[in-house]
Amino acid sequence: MTAYAGDELRVEVATAQDMHDLGTRLAGVLRAGDLVVLTGALGAGKTTLARGIGAGLGVRGAVTSPTFVVARVHPSTVGGPALVHVDAYRLESLAEVEDLDLDASLEESVTVVEWGAGLVEGLTEARLEIEMSRATASFGQPDGDETRTVAVRRVGDRWAGTDLAALLH
Repeated sequence: MTAYAGDELRVEVATAQDMHDLGTRLAGVLRAGDLVVLTGALGAGKTTLARGIGAGLGVRGAVTSPTFVVARVHPSTVGGPALVHVDAYRLESLAEVEDLDLDASLEESVTVVEWGAGLVEGLTEARLEIEMSRATASFGQPDGDETRTVAVRRVGDRWAGTDLAALLH
């Protein structure tokens, strides 16, 4: 199910593969300079979505959770923008975010930040804010509902008028 409410698109994602595929399709509208902020509980699918974005961008290297290294750069193998994948879970202040120097690579990369809400919005006026929520189970668990609700909010002129609905289902 897909529905718009103002600048927010909501879509239900049934499986981990569907979340990956959503990321792959989303990569089709991303370009250098784009910031994507991912929010959701542990196991909500943030890294799975980022992995799909990486696949769609055609980047080198496995897109995995960068929790312990905080940020990874995945260069393009197809002449497109690199993917900068950040996990801000362990960051506690804006100063720690500034130490990552994300603004230095923002213009030539697609930057995806897990756990970035409240920390990275100052990097650019335009961004996609993606919030994921789940019913009960984690992806891959045989028991329980794997369905996630993904809310995509368009922020700034870059995204004004962009119809993401056709890409997300």
